[in-house]
Amino acid sequence: MCGFVGFTGDLCDDDKKLILNKMLREIAHRGPDGEGIFCDDDYAVGFKRLSIIDVSEDGNQPMSNEDGSIILVFNGEIYNFQELRSQLMALGHVFKSQTDSEVLVHGYEEFKEDLLPKLRGMFGFAIWDKTEKKLLIARDIFGMKPVYFCQTKNKHLLFGSEIKGLLPHPMFEKKLNEKALKPYMTFQYPVTNETFFKDVFKLPPGHYLTFKDEKITVQAYFNHIFAEKDSKEAKVVEKLRATVSESVKMHKISDVPIGAFVSGGIDSSYIAAEAQPDNVFSVGFRNINFDETEHAKEFARRIGAKMHTRYLEPEECFENFGKIQYHLDEPSANPSVVPLFFLADLASRQVKVVLSGEGADELFGGYEAYMVSKGMKCYRALVPKVIRRFAAKVAEHILKGPLKLKLIRGNKSEQEDFIGQAYIFTEKESSALLREDYNFEFSVTDITNKYYAQVEGKDDLTQKIYLDLNLWLPNDILLKADKMSMAHSLELRTPFLDKKVLEVANSIPSRLKIKAGCSKYILRKAASEKLPERWANRPKKGFPVPIAIWLKDKTYYELVKEMFVSRTATIFFESSKILKLLNDHYQGRHNNARKIWTIYTFLVWYDQYFVKR
Repeated sequence: MCGFVGFTGDLCDDDKKLILNKMLREIAHRGPDGEGIFCDDDYAVGFKRLSIIDVSEDGNQPMSNEDGSIILVFNGEIYNFQELRSQLMALGHVFKSQTDSEVLVHGYEEFKEDLLPKLRGMFGFAIWDKTEKKLLIARDIFGMKPVYFCQTKNKHLLFGSEIKGLLPHPMFEKKLNEKALKPYMTFQYPVTNETFFKDVFKLPPGHYLTFKDEKITVQAYFNHIFAEKDSKEAKVVEKLRATVSESVKMHKISDVPIGAFVSGGIDSSYIAAEAQPDNVFSVGFRNINFDETEHAKEFARRIGAKMHTRYLEPEECFENFGKIQYHLDEPSANPSVVPLFFLADLASRQVKVVLSGEGADELFGGYEAYMVSKGMKCYRALVPKVIRRFAAKVAEHILKGPLKLKLIRGNKSEQEDFIGQAYIFTEKESSALLREDYNFEFSVTDITNKYYAQVEGKDDLTQKIYLDLNLWLPNDILLKADKMSMAHSLELRTPFLDKKVLEVANSIPSRLKIKAGCSKYILRKAASEKLPERWANRPKKGFPVPIAIWLKDKTYYELVKEMFVSRTATIFFESSKILKLLNDHYQGRHNNARKIWTIYTFLVWYDQYFVKR
């Protein structure tokens, strides 16, 4: 796990090196074990190394082939590198190291872009082809490793593992992307490939970028294929167990110690039970409804691992929240980023690599929102649309509580109702809060429908999973996993998010993912061999954070209020309206915690990047 920055252009070498060093300082946390730069007439790239495989100097980057015509910088891990290395050696390629990085160098020499579908792992990398004067940048199929890019006014390209690494370049113009705020208000994270920085883009998962003759081309090399196989349940369980076990073994390949994150849930516990690490890590809050550390401690005893735990206090969470948003590059209002930041810090004091359970919910149907009650299905199927529309309008203006929400939901199709795991503000609500300069036309369905169209004809669960695999997983779950772990120079690996596990998951019928009201049914069956029954069948709890409680505490109410009435807040929001949200929550009239947190998060992020820096 590492980080890189780079740019094209014809500056003199001394200028390029000076700029690279400034850019590298911004991402120093991604690689404290080494640093390297490369410059030629057309290209400059810098690298920060976190040594995991072949920790000798032979693994240093930038890395080149024998004649220096191919230059690589690479962030991530290629888990099938040994297999690919053998194939390439049989084709005559000579290796000078034991790294997975060198497989990319010779793999590109042999296969060019056709190398990408052969890779099994998590990665963001850039290859400069000096002969063709072409730059290739690629990102893994899940989006586990981030890659950002920006074309300057003079048509040169800037790119890197984090946006903050681009800021010191003299041609980078730091401007807020005004159109990013309104979608964020609904989704709680930056949902499109446009970032909060104007003209800076994310390379989508499963895509590669080529840059030649001042022209950017972005192409997909992967898409999800759902090919259900109607196998017997016992055979599916057997296949899934074997595949997860093999994936964990691949993800344990390392020349440094490995630990694991654990909670009371099935996902991380299943991975830890397979991996049998010496050290496991968990954090929690002292409120009994927001603490799973006791479950984690019991589990650690069962597998014979040393348990490392930490209880978080609200003071330290608020004190570090600016730093957290700074490391994220863009505002992310998922409350779980806070404990994840401290969990990564805890683990980094003992190990360089941790295994974690991200991805299981998206692959195997783990979220409550994936399940629609029989009553709701009947209501949508049997009640005419005109009546449901009328009932929703009446509910919106008259009713309160659960019935109001059910009638409003009942007026929507499954695709309209489900936009992912977070739905904070409706378009109408955000329009009422935002000032004119940031109140652009925006439709949730404009974002989601293009993904639903790609799985048209599939069942509702498959459609929801596909949407989350393309939006929620890379832009929320995996982004915070990468940024919070790398903030502490820690490599986080996710064995569920493996190409072979994905193939199995996408072949499992939906009826075995959710069965008899049980989420992740087939995964629970597979895990039951490794876990006690009460672990394998424990309901999903997520990573609960007591923000609703914090915001009723006078200390933190006042802290958030200060931000809500600040001069910065008046740039973006109708101050009286956001203050009403806060006061209504503080006084117990409504639970507005997630809405308040979403606004507060943006303001803290903006303060970090456009006020303090």
